[in-house]
Amino acid sequence: MIDLNNTETAFKIKSNRELKNAGFLFSMIKHPFIVRTLGLMSSLALKIKFPVAWIVKPTLYRHFVGGETIDECFPSMRKMAAENVKSVLDFSVEAAVNEKDIEKTFQELKHSVINSGKHDEIPFSVFKPTALTMHNILKKASESENSLTPEEQISYNNFVQRFDELCAEAVKAGKPIMIDAEDYWFQPAIDRITENMMLKYNKHSAAVYTTLQMYRHDRLDYLQYLIKFAKENSIILGIKYVRGAYMEKERLRAAEGNYPSPVYSTKAETDRAYNKALEISVENHDIIHVFCGTHNEESIVELMQYMKNKGLENNCPTIHISQLYGMSDNLSFNTAKAGYNVAKYLPYGKIKNVLPYLVRRAEENSAIAGQTARELIMLKQELKRRKTVKK
Repeated sequence: MIDLNNTETAFKIKSNRELKNAGFLFSMIKHPFIVRTLGLMSSLALKIKFPVAWIVKPTLYRHFVGGETIDECFPSMRKMAAENVKSVLDFSVEAAVNEKDIEKTFQELKHSVINSGKHDEIPFSVFKPTALTMHNILKKASESENSLTPEEQISYNNFVQRFDELCAEAVKAGKPIMIDAEDYWFQPAIDRITENMMLKYNKHSAAVYTTLQMYRHDRLDYLQYLIKFAKENSIILGIKYVRGAYMEKERLRAAEGNYPSPVYSTKAETDRAYNKALEISVENHDIIHVFCGTHNEESIVELMQYMKNKGLENNCPTIHISQLYGMSDNLSFNTAKAGYNVAKYLPYGKIKNVLPYLVRRAEENSAIAGQTARELIMLKQELKRRKTVKK
């Protein structure tokens, strides 16, 4: 059995100084009050355009982000690739503001997709749909495309065209592209477009991956629909599985809108749904290519067992495991050492653009039971181990 908590393997590429800095950072973000304050200050700083780089860059940014540009990410990419951990470059711009910013983001995303085809260290490209259109357009299109005004329809058509162009560029690059999942009320339009892209590009391989947030209680049914859809249309499904990133927001919005919450009421239900989706996917590995995005050790162990039961090799080319850069290195590097396909999500972008992402990472580490404590324990264990070895 693989030891997923081997700290020597987990932190092999990190210096003592980097381990100590990481320890300090996690010791801060384990306090919910500090994280809440950080979130409020960040929102205010963005609104009034107050400079925050001096405090963010040497702390959260350095730990969770690869750099401002693709070129700045290469040192981290190459260090990880030397240990068989590849990178998914994620241009972390989230909310579109105007058409000028949308076009600028689109050009950078296209550059990122094209770049993926030039480097073995990059097995996938990815983009976030809300970076390519206005929220109100995506929300209305999800409710009913017929509700769009003529002007909104033009904007929506432009969004679909950009979506398609990124998928086409991914096919040219020879690397699959993943479509990130979004808030519940944006997702119907994204699902619809992604299905069309899979029909267009997934005839021979999984060129386009959809993302299923398994904290949603309708996603197992949607998975079964996708399997039927794939069989009827003779396509290969690409599916990235995540637990979900907007739980509290989804519950609050459902309460305010007086409709049932779209997410499970307990983490245990989400975990069961996530693991069941992995089991179904491995059972259907001839038509489903899997990207397992998780920081949950149990889910990785379950996936390994499903693969073993099905007679699949560790390095089965249709199955990838992933964690975020700066988190759960024990899972990433130990699974990679055992021969599994592993890729870290490596965000990049200017501080003002990635600040919402950084706040979410801090909130996630603060909210997930035991996540920060586990990170701290392993960091301390590795520093202690290194001192013992020196003696």
